Amino acid sequence: MKIAVSACLLGENVRYDGSNRFNEELNKLLKKHEIIRICPETMAGLPVPRCPIEIREDRIVDAQGQDYTDELSEACRECLKRIGECDFIILKSKSPSCGYKEIYDGTFSGKMKEGNGLFAAMCLENGYKIYTENDLETLKEILD
Repeated sequence: MKIAVSACLLGENVRYDGSNRFNEELNKLLKKHEIIRICPETMAGLPVPRCPIEIREDRIVDAQGQDYTDELSEACRECLKRIGECDFIILKSKSPSCGYKEIYDGTFSGKMKEGNGLFAAMCLENGYKIYTENDLETLKEILD
């Protein structure tokens, strides 16, 4: 299978705080498959580390109010081109780019709201099936 995966889940230090969210169990499941690493935020040129970003009123801003909507939108379109015809996508939950079904609410308070990150929304619009690191049981059935 050809699977697009958020780079932070694969161990790349691309998160806002310079860390990753390496998921050992997920990575074991992925070993036999073709992986396409993606990170819309670093593709948009955002530095690592950086100020956190969230979606506020359909704009992507950091805690100081700097707007990154245009840069991130372009990077998400580039990521879509990069993943091509993959079987499905595994994205980092809660992210303003990759979050699926639930994201931070835009207040930088740690509160969540229903919704999708910008890249996840574009993937859904283009017919891709999305999973997150929280779907390990389902992914085991698909990938084993």
